[in-house]
Amino acid sequence: MTTDTLSEALVEFPDNRLLIDLCGEYDRNLTEIETRLGVQILRRGNQLAIHGEPDAQSEARDVLMALYQRLEQGRTVSPGDIDREFRMAPEDTGPDRQIEMFEGGPVEIKTRKKLVEPRTDAQKAYVRSLFENELAFGIGPAGTGKTYLAVAVGVNMFITGQVDKIILSRPAVEAGEKLGYLPGDMKDKVDPYMQPLYDALNDFLPGKQLAKMIEEKTVEIAPLAFMRGRTLSNAFVVLDEAQNATSMQMKMFLTRLGEGSRMVITGDRTQIDLPRGVASGLADAERLLKTIPKISFNYFTSKDVVRHPLVAAIIEAYENDAETP
Repeated sequence: MTTDTLSEALVEFPDNRLLIDLCGEYDRNLTEIETRLGVQILRRGNQLAIHGEPDAQSEARDVLMALYQRLEQGRTVSPGDIDREFRMAPEDTGPDRQIEMFEGGPVEIKTRKKLVEPRTDAQKAYVRSLFENELAFGIGPAGTGKTYLAVAVGVNMFITGQVDKIILSRPAVEAGEKLGYLPGDMKDKVDPYMQPLYDALNDFLPGKQLAKMIEEKTVEIAPLAFMRGRTLSNAFVVLDEAQNATSMQMKMFLTRLGEGSRMVITGDRTQIDLPRGVASGLADAERLLKTIPKISFNYFTSKDVVRHPLVAAIIEAYENDAETP
C-alpha cells in the first residue's frame, strides 16, 4: 500500500525479513537508488519513506517494488539487479514484467553456477535472438555483454541437451594470428588471446566440470585459423572479436555451420585492428547477410555498457570525437 504527498511517498512491505534484504548491507541498495535519483529514503518500521521530486519518488517506488518482488520469488538483489531495473524500458516495469519480458522464450539464462538476466533492452532482444536463430550477430562496443551472454546461452543449451558441445573462437592476434614469436608450445602461445572466453566459461561452470569438459573436448577454445576444414555439428559456436577476421576467414567460419548447430558472431566495428587496406569480415558479413531470413543482427551502444560506469563515458567520448568534423 502506498501513500503519496508532495514531499513524501510511503511504501509498505509486509515481510520485514525481505525488507532487510531489500535495503542491503548497511543500506547500500537504498544508497544506490538515492544516488541515482536524487531522493532520500528513510526506513520506518516496515515502511520506506521516499523524499524528493514527485517523478523521482515514483521511479524510486517502482524500482523498490520490482526488487521486492524478486525477493518474494526467492531471488537475490545485487548491484547488477538494481542497475537492471533502472535500464529496462518503462513499459517493462510492473508485476508481470518477468513473464512478459521474454514472451515465447526464457525469462533467464540458467547455467550451472548462476542465473543470468539481461540488464538492458538491447540485451533482452539479443538473448531472444540467440534462442530463436541458428545464426546471430551481436555488434557494438566493449562491455555490452555480447560475448558473455552468448557463452551463457551456449552453456544453457549444453546443460539442457540442445547441443553436444561448445566451441569458442576468436582471431588469435590483431593482424594475422602470427604466434611464433611467443614462448612455449602452441597452447601457451594461444591461451593469452583466449583468456576472455575462459573467464566467461568460469562464470557459468564449476571449475572441475569445465576442466573435464575441456579434456573431453565437449568445450573447445581455439583460434579462428584452427576452424578451417571442420564441420561443426550439434554445437554452440561463438566467434568473438569478429571485426578482426578477414573476409576470407569470416566466409570460412560461417560455412562451418553444421546440422543441429547454433552460431553467434560478436564484434565491435570501432576496434578493427587489421592491417590498412584489409577489409573486416564482420563488415562484409553484415552487408551480405542482412536480408537472409533466420539470421539476426542485434546492435549495442554505449548505453548498454554494463561494466564500470566510466567505461560508458569513455566510449561516448571517443564516439563523439569520431563524429566531430
